[in-house]
Amino acid sequence: MSNESLTVTPTLNVGDEAPDFTLKSASGESITLSQYRGAKNVVLAFFPYAFSGTCSAQMPSYQAELERFNSYDTQVLGISMDATHSLRAFGEQLGITYPLLSDFYPQGKVTDLYGVRHAAGMPERALFVIDKSGKVAWIHVHRPTGEAPDNEELFEVLRKLG
Repeated sequence: MSNESLTVTPTLNVGDEAPDFTLKSASGESITLSQYRGAKNVVLAFFPYAFSGTCSAQMPSYQAELERFNSYDTQVLGISMDATHSLRAFGEQLGITYPLLSDFYPQGKVTDLYGVRHAAGMPERALFVIDKSGKVAWIHVHRPTGEAPDNEELFEVLRKLG
């Protein structure tokens, strides 16, 4: 079976209103997407599994660039279907300070809202940029190649948002 047949297509398009949600962070805080409306762009970084090899490279790459994200008035939110205690341990091990959100219960609700559930059940490695008005500005579903997405394309989108 090819990788393409294992992936899904996001149900959202650029220009769509981003579906609002509230999820628990690894620290137990409730984070709501709309709390950033009017103040910050948001990068939603869906990832399959805490502690997997590619995710353990991808998620710290955003941490390493937090100052750059801040310079573009952008909040990074990592989202997986892992439980909060797993995400807490994952974040602590990797030194991640931005919120890691658990889409654990109900299982995959936000993953499904954004149309990025892999046929195997976990989230795709997918990036969404939500602009300050709450609209989807960019979507990238990274096909399973075992490599983390390149952040430069993401920063080019943020630069264009001003």
